[in-house]
Amino acid sequence: MADAVTSTTIVDDDRKAVIQLTNTSDGTGEAAVTKVDVSALAVRSSDGAACTGCKVSRINYSTLGMSVKLLWNATTNTVCWDLREHSYDVDFSYMGGLQNTAAASGKTGDIKLTTTGAGSGDSYVIVLTVIKEY
Repeated sequence: MADAVTSTTIVDDDRKAVIQLTNTSDGTGEAAVTKVDVSALAVRSSDGAACTGCKVSRINYSTLGMSVKLLWNATTNTVCWDLREHSYDVDFSYMGGLQNTAAASGKTGDIKLTTTGAGSGDSYVIVLTVIKEY
């Protein structure tokens, strides 16, 4: 059996994307799973430019029984933000969003997710708001 996970795009316009992520764990957990694939986001309507990266503007989350790491994808993934067992709303819009700090080597602009300490029945709900870059 595997964790029951969903990824739902709520908004995907020229400026931002809002993605809801859920997981009800069977104890397996997730390891560096791509949750925001910038190449799959909508192109810019004015010129058809593809999204090449993003900044995290806001994270609304609730975790039960596990912690979650958001990772900037690269040859060596870099921690974007740690989500400890809790419910919280973290807003980075006042500073223009969290910048991708991954090293240039293999940097894709994607965001991955890893769970830690997941037991059977543990869960998370995360709503990520990202500012698209072209």
